[in-house]
Parts: sequence; structure tokens; C-alpha cells
Amino acid sequence: MSALTLPPSQIPIFSTVSSFRAWRSRAFEESKSVGFVATMGALHDGHLSLVKRSLQENDLTVLSIFVNPAQFAPNEDLATYPRTLPRDLELLTAQSVSVPHITTTETSPFLRMPSAVFLPSVSEMYPSGISQDRDSQRGTFIEVKGYGDEMEGKSRPGFFRGVATVVTKLFNVIQPTNTYFGQKDIQQALLLRRLTRDLLLSHPTPSSLHIIPTTRDPTSGLALSSRNAYLTPDERAVAGGTLYEALRTGEQAWMNGETKEECVRKARGVVENVSGGKEARDKSVNVSLDYIEMNDADSFEVIGDGEVVGTRHEGREREGVILSGAIWVGKTRLIDNIVLGDMGKILG
Repeated sequence: MSALTLPPSQIPIFSTVSSFRAWRSRAFEESKSVGFVATMGALHDGHLSLVKRSLQENDLTVLSIFVNPAQFAPNEDLATYPRTLPRDLELLTAQSVSVPHITTTETSPFLRMPSAVFLPSVSEMYPSGISQDRDSQRGTFIEVKGYGDEMEGKSRPGFFRGVATVVTKLFNVIQPTNTYFGQKDIQQALLLRRLTRDLLLSHPTPSSLHIIPTTRDPTSGLALSSRNAYLTPDERAVAGGTLYEALRTGEQAWMNGETKEECVRKARGVVENVSGGKEARDKSVNVSLDYIEMNDADSFEVIGDGEVVGTRHEGREREGVILSGAIWVGKTRLIDNIVLGDMGKILG
């Protein structure tokens, strides 16, 4: 994207790797910490909660906007994915947090605002080119072997290869002191934390990759997502809160000591009741289940049907269990999850 096509912005926008790296070098020279939020744009309150966390914890905050072709299958919505750059910049410009400014004589508050936007083109991020057809792709790609085939990876083969590749590139460019991801995409965030460890990254380190609780619609509990814009008013009214209600039903059963098999059965039943219910029929809202499953938070292996809360596995207590799911509401695919166990060991 050339500078001539960029909308007006009070926040500096960098569309090339070289221009951003010059900016980042100055931050290094000034010993300033840099927080980073990676996005595909179409910003909502979930993204903004990550930005605010970064503003609170870092001298400078950078947000990237890049719709990554490598994580879309040929039949997915790359061409129609929401692109709302002018509004995104307006929302970012409105973000600020008050932090104490300490001098030798006094402490006074001052406002931190987003410092930069990284807005690269596809050719900038993929110098060797990129195709949505995985078999025809050429160049360098990153894969977190053995961890991306369950949960979302089972429904979207190759998705995490695209995510790992683009985020590694972004980390190489931004070199963040801290980076922030939302719990809604928890498998993605945990895979990236493992990636930072396995590749021995210094910016960020595993401990400076933070997973922030999901931001939800205050009425329905629907996890905020850019793809929610695809939902019609009837679809949102009938089924917007269905997946979260299903997961909470499964969570309650797990806390009551029921087996994993029973927890998942009860959670799926919530989706089935809405799908076959009168309101969905009357308003012609189609709801269907993709999956609901329980997985180990470290290995992503599927929890055994007979396991109950507190069960030891291979001589250790599980640090956490992820109860996650995906449903289709019309043509819109919604995902969500709940962490069972010690969330403090997973989030942060």
C-alpha cells in the first residue's frame, strides 16, 4: 500500500519493513519498552482491550494490521474478510491510558497513546509470493509440529502453519518487549508461546507473551470477533450466546465431578436444543455444531472420556484443560473456549 492511499492518521503508519525497523531502532536506543498487538483489522473492543493492556505496561505500543493469506483455505473468506482501515485508525486514536510520570521532584499523570501502526502489503510480508493453495506455496514457512492438529487445527488443516509463519515474521520486524493475544484464540496464543520458546526468541520471550481474557457481549456472552459482523440481527438474537452457554454448561458439569464424556454431551445438547428450537425455525436461523471438545492445555491431546476434574495424567496433575468449541450460525463460524483449572498458569 502506498502512502498516497493511506487515510489521515494521527498515529504514524509504517507500510514497509525498513521504515518500521528504523523506528524500532530509535526505541532500542532510547531503552523504551515496546508492546505489540497483532491484528487483521476490523477492530472491536476485544482488540482495544489488548491495546489498553499494552499502553498500561509499555512505553510504546504498536498495532499491526495485516490480513494474512496463508491462514485462509481456498474456500474461506479472504476476499470478503472485513477491512475497515479508516475506522480502525479512528478507534486507535481514541485509545489512551493515564500513567504516573515520576521525576526527581514530583509524580504527575500523563497520557499514553498508541505509538505506531505497522500496515504492510502482502508482497512486503511474503517476498517469495503467497498462494492460498498450500501445495503450490513456495518459500519459507513455520510449523509447530504435533500441536496444531487438534481443536481448531482439526477443522482447519494448515491454519496454524499460516499463523505461525506470519507471526514469526511480525515478531522479527516488531521485536516486541511484550505482546498480547486474546483468549478467544487460545490455541493460537499457546502455540505462539511454544514457538517463542522453541525458536529461542528474545523479543518476545515466552513469559512476555500475554493471553488476555475474552471480551464478550455484555448481554449474550458472545465472544467479540471481527467475523461477528457477518451475523444478521436474527442470527445474533437467536444464537449469539449459544456457544458460550454450551461451554458454561460443560464447565459446570466438570466442576460437579462428572466425566469428560458427560460434560461434552451436555454442552453439545445446548447447541442441539437451539438448532432444533422453535425460535430458530420461526426465524429461519440455521445453527449447526462443528465441534465441542476438551483438550489438555499443554499438549492439546483430547481428554479421555472417563476423566474427571483433578485426575492425574501420566503421573502429573494437568495444569489446565481447555473446553472449546465452534458452531456455524448461518454462514458464520463462531469459536470460543473456557479454561478449566488454574487460569493463572495459562493466561497472564
